[in-house]
Amino acid sequence: MSAAASEAKVEAVVDRESPNREDGVQLSLDRPLHAAIARFTAGVSPSALFQAYIDWAHHLAFSPDKQVELTLFALHSWIRFLEYCPKALLNPDCSACVELAPNDKRFASSDWHRWPFNVISQGFLFTQQWWHQATTGIRGVSHHHEDIVSFVARQLLDISSPANFLLTNPDVLETTIQQGGMNLVRGTMNFLEDQLRMLEGMKPVGADAYQVGRDVGVTPGRVVARNQIMELIQYAPSTDEVYCQPILIVPAWIMRYYILDLSPSNSLVKYLVDKGYTVFIISWKNPTGSDRNLSMDDYRSLGVMAALDAVTAIVPSQSVHSVGYCLGGTLLTIAAAAMARDGDKRLASLTLLAAQTDFSEAGELSLFIDDAQVSFLEDLMAEKGTLGAHQMAGAFQILRSNDLIWSTMVQSYLKGERPPMFDLMAWNADATRMPCRMHTEYLHRLFLHNDLAAGRTEVEGRPISLSDIQIPIFAVSTISDHVAPWRSVYKVQALTNADVTFVLSNGGHNAGIVNPPGNGNRKYQIATHAGHEKYIDPNSWQQRAAHEDGSWWPCWVSWLSKHSTAGKVPPPTMGSSQRGYGILCDAPGTYVFST
Repeated sequence: MSAAASEAKVEAVVDRESPNREDGVQLSLDRPLHAAIARFTAGVSPSALFQAYIDWAHHLAFSPDKQVELTLFALHSWIRFLEYCPKALLNPDCSACVELAPNDKRFASSDWHRWPFNVISQGFLFTQQWWHQATTGIRGVSHHHEDIVSFVARQLLDISSPANFLLTNPDVLETTIQQGGMNLVRGTMNFLEDQLRMLEGMKPVGADAYQVGRDVGVTPGRVVARNQIMELIQYAPSTDEVYCQPILIVPAWIMRYYILDLSPSNSLVKYLVDKGYTVFIISWKNPTGSDRNLSMDDYRSLGVMAALDAVTAIVPSQSVHSVGYCLGGTLLTIAAAAMARDGDKRLASLTLLAAQTDFSEAGELSLFIDDAQVSFLEDLMAEKGTLGAHQMAGAFQILRSNDLIWSTMVQSYLKGERPPMFDLMAWNADATRMPCRMHTEYLHRLFLHNDLAAGRTEVEGRPISLSDIQIPIFAVSTISDHVAPWRSVYKVQALTNADVTFVLSNGGHNAGIVNPPGNGNRKYQIATHAGHEKYIDPNSWQQRAAHEDGSWWPCWVSWLSKHSTAGKVPPPTMGSSQRGYGILCDAPGTYVFST
């Protein structure tokens, strides 16, 4: 693509890059104003929240039926609560009126059954229940606005939870009495230390114990290709013979690649290498302001396709098992559809790990994405050319605020106990940025308009269709994924004509993928849907799919073996200097350290 064409494409996608002009006068006040506001609102658009609130409040005000329903619900709840209070005083083990949700651990300890804490927790749960009724089921409110108002109400209630305060949390009170208040002293020191580290841009306490290349990302390998957007790592074999077909892994560029090569005990890369596979993985560069105009197609061409060119040069005459994680899986699917359209048959299979191809039901993350919010983010990104890592991390934390914010606060600042640091948590603190243009395209084309599923995505000026993909697909999702909900990931079965083996694992977006054998708490469901078979909806699939104990990794390796060329061969050379892919440096390379 010529420089002129590239610039024209940028202006077409991010049409607000140039300041407004009116009557010959240049206006450039909107973006600085919005960027300044965004720094105080953590990137959340006040306009988006205001629109949702007005929609909800207006329809509630003109819905007398809903008002009567809420009044009666409150009266009924109040009567039940008053009946419960004396019972709870006389019999702490009496049945609760409102049961905790299965994933709500705030009031799970036995101390919450003692009076008055049982009454306090039940009063909170009654309030939470009423607000859920008040923010849902109002005729005329748009589904998106209802989700926003309900979500914000939950967040405000979570802030005021009795579990978050010293005098209303029996666990904290008992700890304070036993330790003579020293827990509060330690908690104050922990709070001050965390604030100082945040101001100085330092990693959380304990994260320094997991250094890339020393403690994590230590599987031996070499960087065999590098361009302005990525490094390609080839891992050294650990077996005398390997499968003929190599594996290329495409992580998301909103994360460091080494989530798939953490400690040796839970490294997916090491697991594959030890099973006799030649593994390549992309390590993305952490973009800076100078990379603001990198596009989705740049990540496809300079990332996926450039890496595939290198892999097929180093291991010639062999097709490649491709693996994509999260956004990397979405990008890989786009590349696979374009290759299928163009008759490029270099892919042997496609594995998608927590990767969406249809964004019509993208889960709670879509609460942060509408036209007002995207416009606000564009103004924020225009200032520096990237979306800061802390903004992305903050959005993900809010989705699980009870687990990732408030419970951690209680443990660190009230109980004075630092939660133990481990490799996955340390990796999570090693966040990356996203280029302005790419993120704008991603939000507009995928989240807002769902172009990929609708067949409107173009590659090199021509549309692609996921229905052209016919190579075998292994799709993995996780039951507690708040980033890529499993029912959304499942839709790949309706969009392609391939044989799709779908796995639903327990765990979340990261822990469900970093899922090594040996953990007794692991389990998953699995079933294969042939391309010629009738579509099965996700709920029916969940009822019919086989239940298995343990990690899904061995099952996947068995699937890869089934779709690999029979027999094994001596390992290929590390790199291929004759074909322009010589060894540049040892793994983990240089881009993983870019700040």
